[in-house]
Amino acid sequence: MVKWPGPFPLYVDRAEGAHFTCADGVDHVDLCLGDTGAMTGHSPAATVARVREQVGRGITAMLPTADASVAAGELSRRFGLPQWQFTLSATDANRHVIRYARHLTGRPKVLVVDFCYHGSVDETFATLDGGEVVARRGNIGAPVPPSETTVVVPFNDVEALEAALAREDVACALLEPAMTNIGIVLPDDGYLAALRRLTAEHGTLLVLDETHTLCAGPGGCTAAWGLDPDVVVVGKTIGGGVPAGAFGLRADLSRRLLASVELEDVDLGGIGGTLAGNALSLAAVAATLTEVLTDDAFAHMEARAVEWTDGVQQVLDETGAPWHVTRLGCRAEYAFSPTAPHDGAEAAASDDFALQQHLHLHALNRGLLLTPFHNMALMSPATTPADVQQHTDAFRECATGLFARPGA
Repeated sequence: MVKWPGPFPLYVDRAEGAHFTCADGVDHVDLCLGDTGAMTGHSPAATVARVREQVGRGITAMLPTADASVAAGELSRRFGLPQWQFTLSATDANRHVIRYARHLTGRPKVLVVDFCYHGSVDETFATLDGGEVVARRGNIGAPVPPSETTVVVPFNDVEALEAALAREDVACALLEPAMTNIGIVLPDDGYLAALRRLTAEHGTLLVLDETHTLCAGPGGCTAAWGLDPDVVVVGKTIGGGVPAGAFGLRADLSRRLLASVELEDVDLGGIGGTLAGNALSLAAVAATLTEVLTDDAFAHMEARAVEWTDGVQQVLDETGAPWHVTRLGCRAEYAFSPTAPHDGAEAAASDDFALQQHLHLHALNRGLLLTPFHNMALMSPATTPADVQQHTDAFRECATGLFARPGA
């Protein structure tokens, strides 16, 4: 989070809905929303009420509560997978799924796409350099060279995907349905269908990380695009800001896992944690999924994202800025290239960190917070058209200063 622009960090005094007030008493429109952790808006009333109630009833007991069934049932309804395990984060969920995949397949490798991000999972901090798998820039203290654990392919490259899976040493392919952490990179027509077909043909589990792509709708891209993964991972948003994550599995995978581990050894396999599925987190998840992130809420959020995208595009047209804007559900982002990238490497090549910092600091000085790692804006159920217009006005001011035509 030290990527926040400027030398003086903001300290939050109070956050509510789509706004927060800093320690200096300045109100800000929050378009970062905890990098998706607060996509519900800050402290949604239904979640707060349920959490307050649960605090008085017990926070953690390493035993299930009724909320576990409510939360799992709602995730099953949305994503179509019947069995769910709760964690404290999507990182935890991804780690657990990778271990399960290796256990079930007997294979050592994990396949990810170039410039992906799946939390602080060792296997995913890998990239391509001249076709070779190497540690991604900035990777600190990697336990082993990533080439020992990981296969990396470019996003939207079916030929590379097929060649990698044909070696049949890949336990699981872990991908976002659309890339979101190097800017938004959307899948080509037919890419996700090819991904499903090839993973099935080669005995590789298909894991979709919907932690950020939940922005596509109540059931993420899985429901919105009719996808058929073996496993889905979600995190952050489902707890309304309270730490929570989860992964869902097909019924046959769950049965195989349960049958493959002796009861005496279930606490020794590297899966789970004492606080996973704690009563407080599950109360937050149950309330958030049933009362906050509803179908109507997503309709409102997407409408605001359309307004935000239209506003940015209007400014780009007015100023002639050679940039583009992309929207995925209630998430949208502008980037420094005239056309949308085809893969993560193209997206990375178009980035400009100094320019990004300039834009973010300009916005911050006008009471707007963007996500520090890229130019992403996220809409919450509490975001208003006025909030969106405030960004459009500030973005117009900044872009006009950068791209003012001579004599204009």
